[in-house]
Amino acid sequence: MSKTSLVPSEGEDMDSFHVRNTYAQLDVSGVKGDGYEEGVERTRARIGDSRASQLNAEAALGDGTEKTKELDPKEAQLLAVVDRYGFFSSPSHDRLMLLPSAPLLRHIGLTHGGPKNAPVAGPSLKTLPPPQHPLKEPSRIGKWERMLRPSKPDPGGILVWSIRSTKEAKLNERTYKGIPDRWRNAAWELLLSRFTAQHSPPSDRTQMSLARLAQDYYDVLDKPSSYDIQIDLDVPRTISGHVMFKTRYGAGQRSLFHVLHCFSLRCEKCGYVQGMGPIAATLLCYFTPEQVYASLVRLHGAYGMHDIFSPGFPGLLEAIYVQERILEQMLPDVFKAFKTHMISTTSYATKWYITLFANSVPFQTQLRLWDAFFLDGEDVFITVAVAIVWVFRDQITSAAANFETILSLLSSFFVPEDENILLSWVEKTLNDKKLRSSMAQWRKDWHNLVAAGKDGDALL
Repeated sequence: MSKTSLVPSEGEDMDSFHVRNTYAQLDVSGVKGDGYEEGVERTRARIGDSRASQLNAEAALGDGTEKTKELDPKEAQLLAVVDRYGFFSSPSHDRLMLLPSAPLLRHIGLTHGGPKNAPVAGPSLKTLPPPQHPLKEPSRIGKWERMLRPSKPDPGGILVWSIRSTKEAKLNERTYKGIPDRWRNAAWELLLSRFTAQHSPPSDRTQMSLARLAQDYYDVLDKPSSYDIQIDLDVPRTISGHVMFKTRYGAGQRSLFHVLHCFSLRCEKCGYVQGMGPIAATLLCYFTPEQVYASLVRLHGAYGMHDIFSPGFPGLLEAIYVQERILEQMLPDVFKAFKTHMISTTSYATKWYITLFANSVPFQTQLRLWDAFFLDGEDVFITVAVAIVWVFRDQITSAAANFETILSLLSSFFVPEDENILLSWVEKTLNDKKLRSSMAQWRKDWHNLVAAGKDGDALL
């Protein structure tokens, strides 16, 4: 932040300025215990007038030497318990549900409901299993090393990657098998850039370069946003169990605030909505803040997230319409059960689409889904949504099922029994040319319904 962040803009709300100013000052000083201490709240509950409160706040400020000191034994012990993705502990969830693999061994097709005496509850789990190192990850690391090659850094100094021409045919297969975690920074940037180039108007492509978007990020960093107070409310509760985001006003939380602050100024129509937080936080685990901003801009445009986040969530409703048409065609008994029990798709699937399945599946699974999404776009998450309903079709069509049992089931936190089988099902479904053609047509049908004002009655 520059010195302009320390001065309120003309007409800026003073509470909003207090938030922006606090982050600017802490960018300079830093905070102690970043990554393992809780930190001191300075914006939502302002520092009190008492001398003790002020001393406590001052003691939490950094002095510029934190990163040069060795960790003491207590700090080292605490940081030693993080899992491979940086989480201190597995998040707790009210309804942990196993997503069985057996139904996913069959390719999607016309399928009727299961036995009427089927149980209405799915297989629940007591605890979230820790993330595992994929058995084949070492060999896949080598394959990605041989597949990608570094290009010259872009004008912003960020190293970009390309695919060796002899390995181009391997990209889809290897992406669905799971990008090795150490390669996600390079692979995600590559996939985002390629997809954006393929799905953006030629006139917009020069505006989508990392260098241009990084400059845009810094250009608006010091400008006030009417969303700053809400962003500050959401930052500390966004994947707070992660080492990057544990400390109040630590480097991770400050980066998250800055990214969301800048992105809220990008589009007047979308502004800021809560679902952006988990997306930006996940990206920050792999990218610098300016790269995250660039990624969000690309998601906003080429990947259609503008329509997801716009007022009224038109992109969400379009995705739900396509999802419902697949269910009506492939799972007619399930679709009938939804109508009978008055289950609207928005009641359970909204959070899936708004956050790109963050907070609905384990972090490791989320990353695998994002690998596919960055490669193939928005149809991936429609297919994942259908996969979940496909797996639980017997429970949904059971004679004992009702509104509460179905909604409770589909509102669960899903733990795939086998991620590879889930991703393979998604890949095979998306490779069904007839289905993909139907999905494209259903999108057109939805736009026609909207234009005719008939969309209100088109969804469950």
